[in-house]
Amino acid sequence: MPAVNPRQPPSPSTAPPASEPGAATAPQSPVPVQAAPVTHYENFPVASLLCPPHLRQPIAAIYAFARTADDIADEGDATPAQRLSELAAYRAELARVAAGQTPAAPWATVFGPLQAVLNKHALPVPLLDDLLSAFIQDVQKTRDAQGYADRTELLDYCRRSANPVGRLLLHLYGVTGAQALEESDAICTALQLINFWQDLSVDIPRGRHYLPHADCARHGANPAQLHTLQSTPETTRLITDCARWARDSMEHGAPLVHRLPGRAGWELRLVVQGGLRILDKVDALQGGSLHTRPRLHAWDWGVMLARALVM
Repeated sequence: MPAVNPRQPPSPSTAPPASEPGAATAPQSPVPVQAAPVTHYENFPVASLLCPPHLRQPIAAIYAFARTADDIADEGDATPAQRLSELAAYRAELARVAAGQTPAAPWATVFGPLQAVLNKHALPVPLLDDLLSAFIQDVQKTRDAQGYADRTELLDYCRRSANPVGRLLLHLYGVTGAQALEESDAICTALQLINFWQDLSVDIPRGRHYLPHADCARHGANPAQLHTLQSTPETTRLITDCARWARDSMEHGAPLVHRLPGRAGWELRLVVQGGLRILDKVDALQGGSLHTRPRLHAWDWGVMLARALVM
């Protein structure tokens, strides 16, 4: 039998044949309820040693859900139509599992652990659905070679692509205050913006444009300049201004570190300082992030830890 892509339901040509009457059927494998350990952190340490131990598994389940959707939207050589179709199926499976139905192939290893967390912690399903709506929009924007008109439109994308993660974590921590939610949104939006400005040299050649058109026009940076991936006075001013925007958002949300108990607060301190450290590197490149992706190195963790201690 040909191998089946683990992210796609079997087509009629690859689905296993129906059993003959009276034939023995193989027992179905139990649906897993434990998520795999998180192994990819980027700038956002998830379920690390600083995370409260009793929350590592719930956070890993949420991470696996988001990471799988991200892979569907971004990895491999699928066409936009194929990505959108698979994301629609993934979204339908979320609704099915949230309604209490048993997770099915091909994503049982994702939705089994997630369903256990939904049941135990009463996670707000609309936040998970918001994440998927953002992935779908990203595929559509890239397909149509569209960017974002202004900061308002980009912030709406961040509201769905990043902010739900923070709100889900606050839900697990039992933190529900309005001020905490606002600060969480500010941090998550900042992290998303930082990722954009860090990845300009990767995203622009792939047809992904997150620098708002209104900002480009205000600084006199036209699309042709950006596509060359070469710094000019105009693009340098543009990127510096956008980095300042991200920094302001992060600093607005930073007081949240004092609202989270114990290890969670220290985890968040390092998340905040990791984002700010990337912005330091974006600023130091003076527009050069168009052609050079800034990265964190081992020595940066010393700087981040020292800054985290005095927050």
